[in-house]
Amino acid sequence: MKILGFAGYSGSGKTTLLEKIIPLLKQQGLRISVIKHAHHDFDIDQPGKDTFRHRQAGAHEVMIASGHRWALMHELTQEREPRLEELCARLSPCDLVLVEGYKSEPIAKLEVHRTATGHPLLYPKDTHIIAVVTDSKAILPLPTLDIDEAQQVADYILEYFSFHPNDHG
Repeated sequence: MKILGFAGYSGSGKTTLLEKIIPLLKQQGLRISVIKHAHHDFDIDQPGKDTFRHRQAGAHEVMIASGHRWALMHELTQEREPRLEELCARLSPCDLVLVEGYKSEPIAKLEVHRTATGHPLLYPKDTHIIAVVTDSKAILPLPTLDIDEAQQVADYILEYFSFHPNDHG
C-alpha cells in the first residue's frame, strides 16, 4: 500500500484538489482510500440517531451498515490518538492511500499552496514534500504543478509511484 500526503494551510484547496484527482486515479484502475485528519473534535453521527445514542450510552465501538456502505466509530475515551500507520493498517487493501492533513508525518507529500492565503510555503522546512501544487508562477527547486490542472497532478502521482494505467484492481 502506497501513501501520499497532501499538506497545506487551511483554505489552500486540499479537499477540492482531492475531489478532482480521485476520479482521475480511479479511471486508471487504482483503488484509492483517503484518511483525513481533523485538528478538532468532530462527529460523523447525529444527535438523536440510534448510533449516537449507543455511543452516548458508553459503547466503545459502534458500527452501522447498509446495502450501500458501512462505518465504524471508535471512541477514544482513555486512548491516545492513533498514529497514521495504525490507521492505514485498518484500511482494506488498496493501491494508494491519500492523506489529507498529518503535515508532520514523514511520508511523501504534495504541498498545496494558494498565494491568496498569504501563508509561506511549507517545503523549505519539510524534506518530505516532493512537489508543490500551486497557483503561483514562481520558479521553485521542486516540481511545480498547476493547482487548476488536476490531470497534471494525477499524472505526476502515477509517475511518482510507477503506476501503469489500468493494471490494478
